[in-house]
Amino acid sequence: MAILTPIYEAEFLGFSYGFRPGRSQHDALDALAYGIKTRKICWILDSDIQSFFDQLSREWLVRFVEYRIGDRRIIRLIQKWLTAGVVEEGRRIETTAGTPQGSVASPLLANAYLHYVYDLWVQQWRERHATGDMIVVRYCDDSIVGFQHRQDAERFLNDLRERLRKFALNLHPEKTRLIEFGRHAAEDRASRGDGRPESFDFLGLTHICGTKKDGKTFQLWRRSQRKRFRVKLKDVKVALRRRSHLPLAEQGAWLATVVRGYFAYHAVPTNFKALCDFRRYAVWHWYRALRRRSQRWRRTWQWMRVLANRYLPSVRILHPWPEQRFHVQHSR
Repeated sequence: MAILTPIYEAEFLGFSYGFRPGRSQHDALDALAYGIKTRKICWILDSDIQSFFDQLSREWLVRFVEYRIGDRRIIRLIQKWLTAGVVEEGRRIETTAGTPQGSVASPLLANAYLHYVYDLWVQQWRERHATGDMIVVRYCDDSIVGFQHRQDAERFLNDLRERLRKFALNLHPEKTRLIEFGRHAAEDRASRGDGRPESFDFLGLTHICGTKKDGKTFQLWRRSQRKRFRVKLKDVKVALRRRSHLPLAEQGAWLATVVRGYFAYHAVPTNFKALCDFRRYAVWHWYRALRRRSQRWRRTWQWMRVLANRYLPSVRILHPWPEQRFHVQHSR
């Protein structure tokens, strides 16, 4: 893969962010937020390819690689890798379709597949058919496309279904949605009596149409995705009970790494409340785990807060505003 990566990096388009060197999830989030803020976006298509790694066509994948790579030895290695299967709990399981997940080659080949099936097609569609502004951000098989006009969005969605069907892929029926979203969405929906604009999830953050402190100026709010928030706290609860026999210093050091790691990703502007909630619930689960160690527990919640402040990091925003980082990385 060290040989193929530089070759394909020269071919991949700018709105592709998944599993590429020098491009992180926050780069994709910044590009999306910047596009919604600066372009005339009124509709968002949140699309997800159903069982992408399991359904993609191996025949098409090999043909795509052959189009760019002329060395037959590399082609044969990729064909062998596709049929090698995976090992789970010491047993070898054959894979008859898709790509084996967990391999270092899988992300690159998946990007190559979507480059020809999705990216190049989207670029041509935007140039030929879009009648207004249009933005695209793709992270592996999860993509967000913004449109100025609803008719463009509906036509794009129908064309996308047909395009993917030609290459053995389908959009997830429950995870693909077209919603009204943008700086004028709240006003337009209120004038029709439709209520507040819907939100959408992308890369672990829920995107919401909001306003700044003045209550009038549009502001894109990003909050930690509720489902992942609860799953993470549940994992923390279980892990703390397993560690309840350890000394307080070891428990505090472990929980500090968890909280610090959560903040490293989710500490974005407008998400301060979710960070406070995560830290508070993590401390509460720690307190309950300690209480289970003895029926004569006499420590108060005030003592617990002092203990938490000794080991856990305080809540603060770690990431800059999306447009600030986007301007630095794309100064042109």
